[in-house]
Amino acid sequence: MPELPEVETVRRGLNQVTLNQTIQGGDVLLTRTIAHPVSAIAFLAGLKGSTILQWHRRGKYLLAQLTKPDRADPLQSAGWLGVHLRMTGQLLWLQHNEPLQKHCRVRLFFPEQRELRFVDQRTFGQMWWVPPTCSPESIMLGLGRLGAEPLSSSFSVDYLKQKLCHRQRPIKNALLDQTVVAGVGNIYADEALFLSHIQPQALCATLTPEQIERLHAAIIQVLQSSIDARGTTFSDFRDVQGINGNYGDVAWVYNRKGQPCRICKTPIERLKLAGRSAHFCPQCQPG
Repeated sequence: MPELPEVETVRRGLNQVTLNQTIQGGDVLLTRTIAHPVSAIAFLAGLKGSTILQWHRRGKYLLAQLTKPDRADPLQSAGWLGVHLRMTGQLLWLQHNEPLQKHCRVRLFFPEQRELRFVDQRTFGQMWWVPPTCSPESIMLGLGRLGAEPLSSSFSVDYLKQKLCHRQRPIKNALLDQTVVAGVGNIYADEALFLSHIQPQALCATLTPEQIERLHAAIIQVLQSSIDARGTTFSDFRDVQGINGNYGDVAWVYNRKGQPCRICKTPIERLKLAGRSAHFCPQCQPG
């Protein structure tokens, strides 16, 4: 599943190619991809004629701020276009005449024969049109449950301590909880725990203040490093130009079971916690 760095990479790419572009129409090829409105026709009608002012990211959600300029109000709101890539979603900026991908679910048409395609093999991804009379949080309910953005000032050491101090659950599972840290998933939880020398099965309530401080710094470090590498590609992730991310080539532990640790050469191990995999080095992560 694309995590914060991958979604941030897509956001930046979209802001390079779609700003001030007007949505002229579209085609919904899989109706259940549309989460709101319930009608695909209403979804396209709400978007038609609106211009993309800016793409934002909240956790793993993408939000395009829409306008419908007129003489009286050049920044009249036209609502929001929301996207969640889920496990295999891709947003691709393409020429209109390029062959249609097998798993293309939604097409949005723009001037000069360009289009934005939502491609999603597993079909878990979703798109929303939020009318200008509503807030994104009132329609995209997952937004209201998100914790702090880990690259923002609200994600402080004290915030993380407060979120973890009374939890009797493994730290790996806590990091996957989007109400704790927005945007972190399996890849970067493993990577941050390695850099902070913490076992994934360690209970949150047993972590020392020093461990939480190291974890806080490591979360920021691995997310920023992956953004700089344009995200991680192990299977499906592509940016808007269809290019793979490069962080997977330098991952410390994720998806490296049996391979030597990059620090101590001990084989990387993998275990299951509440149905999710966790990769770690038993030598470098002693507690």
